[in-house]
Amino acid sequence: MTTAQADTGRTVTTNIPARLDRLPWSRWHWTIVIGLGTVWILDGLEVTVVGNIASRLSEPGSGLSISSGQVTGIAAALYVAGACVGALFWGRLTDKWGRKKLFMITLAVYLAATALTAVSFDSWWFFLFRFLTGFGIGGEYAAINSAIDELIPAPYRGRVDLMINGSFWLGAVGGSLLSIVALNTDIFAKDVGWRLTFALGAVLAFVILLVRRHVPESPRWLLIHGRDGEAERIVTSIEQRVEAERGGERLPRPEGEITIHQRRSVTFVEIARTVFSDYRRRSVLGFSLFIGQAFLYNAITFGFGAILTTFFDVPTGDTGYYFAVIAIGNFCGPLLLGKLFDTVGRRVMISSTYLLSGLLLFGTAWLFDQGSLSASTLTACWCAVLFFASAGASSAYLTVSEVFPMETRAMSIAFFYALGTAAGGISGPLLFADLTNTGKVGDTVLAFQIGAGLMCAAGLVAAFLAVRAERRSLEDIAKPLTASA
Repeated sequence: MTTAQADTGRTVTTNIPARLDRLPWSRWHWTIVIGLGTVWILDGLEVTVVGNIASRLSEPGSGLSISSGQVTGIAAALYVAGACVGALFWGRLTDKWGRKKLFMITLAVYLAATALTAVSFDSWWFFLFRFLTGFGIGGEYAAINSAIDELIPAPYRGRVDLMINGSFWLGAVGGSLLSIVALNTDIFAKDVGWRLTFALGAVLAFVILLVRRHVPESPRWLLIHGRDGEAERIVTSIEQRVEAERGGERLPRPEGEITIHQRRSVTFVEIARTVFSDYRRRSVLGFSLFIGQAFLYNAITFGFGAILTTFFDVPTGDTGYYFAVIAIGNFCGPLLLGKLFDTVGRRVMISSTYLLSGLLLFGTAWLFDQGSLSASTLTACWCAVLFFASAGASSAYLTVSEVFPMETRAMSIAFFYALGTAAGGISGPLLFADLTNTGKVGDTVLAFQIGAGLMCAAGLVAAFLAVRAERRSLEDIAKPLTASA
C-alpha cells in the first residue's frame, strides 16, 4: 500500500479489495454468515408470529383489546413503516460511522423493542413497539447487507447474499411452529403464550449480539475513511487465519490495485446525484425489484392465516403448520438457486425468478377463483410461487447493495428498501386486510392478481436493465466516488 498527500486528504493506492476477493471460502467466512445473517431469522420469526397469532389476540382473554384486522393491517403496516424509517435513519449513519457500530446498535434497538412488545397491556403500546421493532430491523437491512457484500469474496457473493436474505424463512418456520405451541391453551393461557413468542425473539437477539462482537469492521469502509492502517491489520489477520486453515499453503497473489482519495463523509447532494443521475437505469431497476417483491410478500403473506381461517375453516391453532410448509419452500428457493446467480448470471436469474413467480401466482389466483383449491392445495401452490419469489426478492437486496458506489452503499440499500417497501409494504397490508376481511373470493383474487402483475413487471424490467455483476469485484461494478480517475 502506498500513500501520498492531496488537498482533500490522503491518497492511498491499495490492493485490499483484491485481497479480499481472492480469498478461498473458509471457516472465517462462515463466522461472518452466522454473525450477520442470523438476524433475518429474527425478522422472519417476528412477521410470522404476528400473522399467526392475529386471531388469538382478537379473542376475549388475550390481554389486549384489538381485532384480527388491526393486527394484520395496522400493526403490520406500522412494523413496515418503522422498518422504512429505520432504514433511512440508520442507513445514512452506516455510511458515516461504519458497518460494525451500526449493526450492533440496530440489533440492540430490535432487542429492546421486541421485549417491550411482550409486555403490551393496551393496543397503543402494541402498535408503538411494533413500529420500533421495525425501526431496528430496517437499520439491520442497510448495515448487514453492506457488511456482507464487502466481506464476502466476489465469486461467492451472490449465493451467500441470497442464502442469508433467504434465512428469513428459517425464522418463519420457527415462528410457525412456535405459534402452534404458544396458541395451545392446554399449555399456556390466552394472555401468556403470545407474549412468550416475543420474549423468545429478544433472547435470540441477545445471543446474536454476543456472536456479532467478533465480526470486524469492513476493511473497504475503513480504507475510504482514512483508517487504512486498521484495514491492513484486519485483512492481514484474515489472510493468516485462512492460510493456517489450509495447512500453511500460501494464498495466490492478488490482482489489481485501486487509488483512493480518502474522505470522512459524502454529502446528500452527491448521493442523490449518484443515484438519480449517474446510475439512473440502475435506480429504475432497484425500484422495480423492491416494489414487486414488497407488495407480494408484505401484502399477501401477512394475511395468509386469515385466508385459511376465513375460506377453509382452518382452526386458528393449526395455521402454523401450513405456514411452516410455505416457509420451507421459501428458504429452499435461495438455497437451491443461489449458485446459479453466480454462474448463469444475475440478469437471467433475476428476471426469470420474478416472471415465474408472477405467472404461477396468476395461476393460483385463477384456481382459487374457480373454487378448485383446498387449504392443502393452496399451500402447495404457494410453495411453488414462493420458491421462485423468495430467490427473486433476495436478489433485490443483492442488486442494490452491489451496483452503487461504496460510499453510498448502505444509504442506497436503505433508500430503495424504504421507498419500495413503503409503496408495497405499507399500502399492501392495509389493502389486503380490507380485501380478506370481506370474505369474498373475488376480493382475495384481486389482491393475488395485483401482486402477480407487479412481480411480472419487475421481471421484465430486470430482463433489460439487470447488471452483469456475477464474479466481479464491487469496485469494478461501481467505481468508488473517491477513486482516482
